[in-house]
Amino acid sequence: MMASFHDLAARLAIPGLPEWTGVAALLALLLVGLAYLLMPFSVFGVKGRLDALEAQLDEIRDEIRGLSIRLSDGPRRSATEEWVDPPSRPRGVAEVQPRVNPPIPPPASWPDPPRGGRPEPRLDWPTRR
Repeated sequence: MMASFHDLAARLAIPGLPEWTGVAALLALLLVGLAYLLMPFSVFGVKGRLDALEAQLDEIRDEIRGLSIRLSDGPRRSATEEWVDPPSRPRGVAEVQPRVNPPIPPPASWPDPPRGGRPEPRLDWPTRR
C-alpha cells in the first residue's frame, strides 16, 4: 500500500518541486470537483421561501387592484368646476423673459496675505553655535 502511494506521488510530482506537490494538487482538484457535484443540493430549501414571496406578491397585487378600483369609483368632478384663472398682470408691466444664459460668477479672489508678508508659516531652524 505504501509502495503504491510513493509510486503515485512520484508519477504526479511536478518537476522542480517536492514529490508531495502533485498529490496536493490532485487533492485540491478533487475537492473542487466534489464542490461542483454538491452545489445543486445547496439549493434545496429555496423553493419554500420563493413560494412564500410569491404569495406575498399576490397579496400586494390584490391590494393595489382593490385600491385602484376604489379610486376609480370615487366621485367624479368636471374639469371646469375646479378651474381657477391665473392672476392677471397690471397694465404697463412687461412680461419677464427667462434668461437664456446662466449668470456669470464673479472672478476668484485670493485672501489678502497677513501683515507680515508671508502667508506660510516660518520655520525656525536651529542655528550653529
